[in-house]
Amino acid sequence: MARTIHFVSLGCPKNRVDSEVMLGVAERAGYKHVSAPEDASVIVVNTCGFIDAAKEESINTILELSRQKQEGRCQKLVVAGCLSQRHPEELARELPEVDHLLGSSDMLKLEKVLAGKAERVLVGDPASWLVDATDPRRVSTRGRSAFVKLAEGCNRTCSFCVIPQLRGKQRSRGADDIVAEVERLADAGVVEMNLVSQDTVAWGRDTRGAPSLAGLVERIADVRGVHWVRIFYLYPERLDDELVTLIAEHPRVVPYVDMPLQHAADGMLRRMRRGHGGKRLYDLVERLRKRIEGLTFRTAFIVGHPGETDVEFEELLTFVRFAEFERVGVFRYSDEESARSFHIEGKVKRRVAEARAKRLMSVQRRISKKKNKALIGTELEVLVEGASEESELVMAGRHPGQAPEIDGTVFLSGGPVQPGDLCRAKVTSATDYDLVAEVLERRRLPVGRKRAAASPLVHHASDGRRVLRTIA
Repeated sequence: MARTIHFVSLGCPKNRVDSEVMLGVAERAGYKHVSAPEDASVIVVNTCGFIDAAKEESINTILELSRQKQEGRCQKLVVAGCLSQRHPEELARELPEVDHLLGSSDMLKLEKVLAGKAERVLVGDPASWLVDATDPRRVSTRGRSAFVKLAEGCNRTCSFCVIPQLRGKQRSRGADDIVAEVERLADAGVVEMNLVSQDTVAWGRDTRGAPSLAGLVERIADVRGVHWVRIFYLYPERLDDELVTLIAEHPRVVPYVDMPLQHAADGMLRRMRRGHGGKRLYDLVERLRKRIEGLTFRTAFIVGHPGETDVEFEELLTFVRFAEFERVGVFRYSDEESARSFHIEGKVKRRVAEARAKRLMSVQRRISKKKNKALIGTELEVLVEGASEESELVMAGRHPGQAPEIDGTVFLSGGPVQPGDLCRAKVTSATDYDLVAEVLERRRLPVGRKRAAASPLVHHASDGRRVLRTIA
C-alpha cells in the first residue's frame, strides 16, 4: 500500500499552521500528500471546537471521510485539534471508525501514529506544545503567503470564549525563533507573512522583559524577501503608539488592522467581560483612522449574547455606521456549557439572534459596497494567487487590504500574470466584496533561494470569519 495522506483543516488560521506542521511530520515520515481522500492510506481531520456550528461541521466531516475506510484506500482515520481536545472520551466512544485522536497540542505525535506504535487516544495537556522554527512544516496557502503563529493560548476571561480551555494559557514564542521561521519561509519564496495568535497584542507579556510587539514586527518586516506583513487578532486594550506608528509608516507592514471588537454597548461589553466600554472603541476608531492612511479595519461582532437587549443591538448598529469598517464578520452567539456566559440570564431566542445578524450584515454590506465602488479608477498593488475558483481562464489576487482566505478577491484582466507575481492594476468594477482590475504592469518577485511549492490542503474557515460572505 502506497504511503499517502490527505488532510482536512477546519477553523482558524492558527489551526491551519498546526495542520501544516502535521503535513511536515507526514512528509518527514515518507508520506506523500494527495488532494483526493479516496487516494489516501491515511486521512487526518484537524477539527475546530469553538462554537456549535464548527463542532457540527467537524463531526460531519469526520463521518463523511470515514466512508473512505470502506470505499477508498484509507487504513487510518486520525482526528486532531480542538474538538478532540474538548471531548476526547465522547469522540472515542461515539466514533469507533476513528483510529486515533490527537489534541490541540499533539501535532508532533502524528509521527508515532504513522509509525504504527501509538495508542488510540493521544490527547495531552493543551499547554504542552508551542510551535517552533525547527518543527517540520509545509506551507499550504496560495500566492506565496503564509501564516506565522506568534503565541499560543490566551489569558483573557471573555464570557463567551472557551479558547483558554482548548489551548491553555498564553505562551509566547521567542522573537529570535519567530524571525528564524520567517527567514526560512522567505528563503522558500514566501513574500507575505500573516502574523496570528489568540491575543497578538499580548505577545511577550508572559516572557522575561516583556519584549515589544512593534519591535518584533519590524524585525519580521526587515527580513530579506518579505514584501507584506499583516497583523491579526489585535485587542483594543494597550494598542500602543509604537505599533500604530509602525503600521502607519513601515513600507512593508500593510495598513491593515484585524481587531475583533465583539460589541459596542457598555452593558454588553461588561457582560462579555471585555474590560472596556463603548467610548474607548469610538476613540480607537477615530485614532486609527487619523493615524493610518489608507487603513483597512477588519472586526467581528457577536449578536444574541445572553442579556443583549434591542436597545443594545441598536447601539451596535449605530457604532458600525459610525466606524464604516472595511470588513466585518458576524457570529451568532453559541451557548457553550463550559463558558461563563452559559450561566448568564436573559438568553436571546435563536430566531432573534439570526434576525439581528442578518440586519447587521445588511448594514455592513452597503458600507462594503460603497467602499469598493470608491476604488473604481484607482491603481492597486496586487499579489497574484492563481486561477480564480470561478474560471481557470481568470487570474485572481489580493491587494494589501485583503487578507488571504478571509476577505475578498481582485479578479485580473488584460495581461499575462503568474501566481506569486506582484502587479499594478487599475480597478474597473466592483461588487459588494470583490474587485475587477486591469493589469498595468507585472513585477516578478524573487522566488527565494530554496523555493518550495505549497502543498494545498482542504481548508474551511469554520470559525465564522467568512460569515461576511455567507450569513445574509
